[in-house]
Amino acid sequence: MTRNARQVKILEIITENVVETQDDLARMLKDAGFNATQATISRDIKELGIVKVSIDGKRQKYIREFSDRNVSNKLISIFKHAVVSINCAVNILVIKTMSGSANIAGMMLDRLENPDILGCVAGDDTVMAVTKSEDAAKQISETLTVLLEQ
Repeated sequence: MTRNARQVKILEIITENVVETQDDLARMLKDAGFNATQATISRDIKELGIVKVSIDGKRQKYIREFSDRNVSNKLISIFKHAVVSINCAVNILVIKTMSGSANIAGMMLDRLENPDILGCVAGDDTVMAVTKSEDAAKQISETLTVLLEQ
């Protein structure tokens, strides 16, 4: 499996689970079909901007650091590898992704902080984003499509 697929899975795992250690993350990755060494996981954590935070004063968990709300080159790269298609249905964007990758596409949309995006919902392989208008949906779709072609 590719590095991008592994990193997408890491983001999914830390979003959906309380992951306290790299060993926990390695085990969850292995359960998901990804074999990775501690050094690889450590490098992925750094590249993805993942940090540990306290959850109850005693335990910690990994989260994605959100201090920089701009879209990073790494996120764009993962997004480009995850997305299969982008379509509009009136004022709704429908983004199809590889299985298990919709969260990364949803994260990308959130990071755009576009005021025309009212909200988005990610499933396993589909993201639906509601926009303020049909024109806004078309414009965002065109922008994302250009991004995928770069």
